[in-house]
This record gives sequence, structure tokens and C-alpha cells, in this order.
Amino acid sequence: MANPFVKSQREHQSAWFQRDPAHGEGHKGVLYRLPPKRAVDNLAPDIRRWATDYFERYDIAWHQHANHGLSSQVCCLNFLMPLARRPDLLSRLIGRALGIDPPQMRPVEDGPNGEEWFVGFEWTGEQDYLSEWPRGGKATRGANATSADAFVRFLGRDGPECLLIEWKYTEAYGAPLNDKRRPDGTGGNQTRRERYSDKVFSPNGPVRADLGLALEDFFWEPFYQLVRQQMLATFMERDLNERTRVLHVSPRANSALHKVTSNAFRSIGGLEHTDAFEVFSEVLAPPSDGILRFKNVYCESLFGPVLVETQSDPWAAYLVDRYPFVLE
Repeated sequence: MANPFVKSQREHQSAWFQRDPAHGEGHKGVLYRLPPKRAVDNLAPDIRRWATDYFERYDIAWHQHANHGLSSQVCCLNFLMPLARRPDLLSRLIGRALGIDPPQMRPVEDGPNGEEWFVGFEWTGEQDYLSEWPRGGKATRGANATSADAFVRFLGRDGPECLLIEWKYTEAYGAPLNDKRRPDGTGGNQTRRERYSDKVFSPNGPVRADLGLALEDFFWEPFYQLVRQQMLATFMERDLNERTRVLHVSPRANSALHKVTSNAFRSIGGLEHTDAFEVFSEVLAPPSDGILRFKNVYCESLFGPVLVETQSDPWAAYLVDRYPFVLE
């Protein structure tokens, strides 16, 4: 069944690109795609140079479809990269997302020109918490290791905190992970078991151990990505001694994204579950301080009111024009 949200976004992005004659007929006749050599035009004008220099400075991988009008990576950058140098506005959004007073933002790393940036992108952590990095090397941010689309640090009422941010746009899932094995039997699900079996369940990991779940039950998206990011948050928190949460951001209108794909999650606790993110939150071990480490929020409820309040700001004006669903 066609996803009506995806259909609407294809139509809107096609029309949006066609307002600029320089985009011509898109890429291979697809109006919502740009020629790969012009992928930078998929970014808001104010961040095109920043993004290019930042990704080069930290050797961050661009996603394969960065020239695609429906790219989640690009969408995340358009919303959040302008705020990397605007901690006051960023603080308002983080406070709104977590239901706390606007916190004092802490720098994450230097931007491309050496200035302090308050948002990092494609964040893998500063060490190999999940045994994923190349032996003797460092992970490539954005490729082949667990990462968050964005990362912020702030000073909360209880002390310093970290927040991993996962960003979704038009994704939807259904099939289990592809179990690609090498001839010698390594790779695929076997590698996943070797890496994560001792890291997923409480008390070492973030998932409750009393629900009868197995690691293999997570070998379906979005659960596989969710649990890896939650493991990353758990081990970062333990290492840094700073509360570390995961914030999942997605459009309310993309209802297909919320499908419960893994059979094991459909009847947790004897109840029928129809929302992947709600049931994922329920399988996490309760933290000792009572502060939940995972939260799902909608783009519309998080950004909509702020964009209305700041509509004359070029950041807000661009987002409302490019992604009008955020005000629906």
C-alpha cells in the first residue's frame, strides 16, 4: 500500500525544486532528485558551506541519497545545523522536547572555522562502546557504526547531560534485516550476536531481561536501530557519568513509520501494541533516577509552535516553505 505521506512529500519537493529553473528536470527525470554533483543545493542556502566544510573536517560520510529531496540526513541538517551556532534557540527546542526548562547548552565540538558548535552530527561517541570500530582505527561518522543523526550537550537541573537525536522523515519498515553471511559463516546476524549479545539486556544493557525477548527479536527495523542507539546512550552515560538520553524525532503524518514490524513486540505484557516507538519505550529497563532515557516526539509539535513564533527568521521561513507539513 502506498504511503500517502511519502506521496505528498514527493509532490511538494518536486514542486519546490521546480521553482528554481536551474534545477531543470531533476535527476534522470525525477523532479524531487538533484544531479549528484548539485547535491549541496539540497541544503538550506545558509548552511551549504558550513555543512561541506564540517563534513570534510570530521571525515563524515554523506548518505547515498543526499541529492534526494526526501533525504532524512538533509532534512535533519536543514532543521538543526543552523542552530549549532544559536544556543538560545536550540535551548528552547531541547527544553520543549524533554519537558524541562530551557537548559544551558554546552558546546559539542568546534565548527568548520574553529568556533564553538552546540550541535554535532552523525555522532558515534568518542570511543568504541559497542565493539564496532575498525581494529586500531576510528569509526567513520555516518557509516558502518552506530551513530545518532545529531548530538547535543546541556546543563540540566541535576547536572550535565547528553542527548542523542535520531531524525526520521519519510522512512517506513517491514522486512527483517538481511542476514548476509560470508562463506565462512561470519557476518550478518552472527556478527550482530557477537557484538551485542552482552550489551543489550539489563543490568549491563538498556532492555529489560524479564520479558522473554531475545536479541534476534530486534533484527527488524526500526527496532534494530533503536536498540543500538539506546545501547550507545547507556554505555556513554556509564563512561561519562552524565545522564544520556535518546530523542526520536519524526513527522506525525508519517503513520507508516510507527508500524510494529517484529512479532515479538506485538503482545509485550499481554497487550496488543500498534506503535513501534511506544512499545520500544516500554521494554527499556526503568532508570534508577526515574528519568526515562528514550522519548519520541513529533516534528509538528516540537517545531511548529517555535516556527510560528519566529516566522520572520530566515531559518523558520525556509523550513516552513520547504517542509510545510511541520505546521499541520
